[in-house]
Amino acid sequence: MAHRFPLKVVALQAGVSLATVERVVKGGAGVHASTVRRVLQAQEELARQSAQVGLSGKKFMIDVLMVAPQRFTESVRQALEAELPALHPAVLRARFHLHETLDPERIVELLERIRKNGSNGVLLKAPDLPQVADAVAKLASAGIPVVTLVTDLPGSRRSTYVGMDNRAAGATAAYLLGQWLSGAKKQQVLVTLSSNRYHGEEERELGFRRALRERHRHLRIVEVSEGHGIDGATGPLVRQALREHPGLVGVYSIGGGNAAIVAAFAQAGRRCHVFIGHDLDADNLALLHAGAIHAVLHHDLGQDMRRACQDILRAQGALPPLKHAPSLSAIQVVTPYNLPALTARP
Repeated sequence: MAHRFPLKVVALQAGVSLATVERVVKGGAGVHASTVRRVLQAQEELARQSAQVGLSGKKFMIDVLMVAPQRFTESVRQALEAELPALHPAVLRARFHLHETLDPERIVELLERIRKNGSNGVLLKAPDLPQVADAVAKLASAGIPVVTLVTDLPGSRRSTYVGMDNRAAGATAAYLLGQWLSGAKKQQVLVTLSSNRYHGEEERELGFRRALRERHRHLRIVEVSEGHGIDGATGPLVRQALREHPGLVGVYSIGGGNAAIVAAFAQAGRRCHVFIGHDLDADNLALLHAGAIHAVLHHDLGQDMRRACQDILRAQGALPPLKHAPSLSAIQVVTPYNLPALTARP
């Protein structure tokens, strides 16, 4: 194990004791494998955030806990780490707890560990469940603000929510599908959710359903859920839906797993006339360029990360409070012809 950073800095980043880091340095005897991985991950995080380590100015440690597909959590990590240097003279460092799937009990355990280890704030993407809200309340009572990302916990003591207006996003998807699938003929569209436990996804679906009822009554919804946005779990659900519903002609993918959805249509020999997805991750960029997805509803993750960090600094008294509530992230309708300038072609 390299000694690029002081061991006490590695210990703080990993959220473990200095003695534990010293044991890992000496070979890891008697240290649980998951703890060793956490210490090694902390070194990688410090290397990526090296511009922040050792800078003058008040230092803040934030924790990022997200339950989402790796392609999305990686996009968030990159966006956050790109924003950290711009927050000078405040110096923020981030510890990441990123999981594709995680039981609610384990989420609560991680939040409790963050509370016990100490933190200046938490960025959280988690299901809207009572036990998660209780854990957020304990963090708030300990003076640790929680900012929810992408999906909210509206009944909790979270500090703020950062992300798009999910109900408006669903209505936008309905508008696009309704325009492309116009006509009097009744047609079916597939709506896919990663899980019905996420408030943000529920809001997108509500907005979608309401807009269809108001403007596009010729479209009927077939819903699948609990694929967690992971290709391996989403694919079988979509293949079953295609077998049971031969009239499916469009897709609104709320929860991801889009490569698997496209593959399921191809395997069934079916054409997807309109496909609307969310977020400009690597998979969706490739699918956009291939013509397999027709539009992606996107929001600027860099702007979201900047605001989330500023919200934590405000909660810690390092920035003055806002006079007005901040607006939600703008919804961008992205096609292969208007990709953001900094988005690289795959």
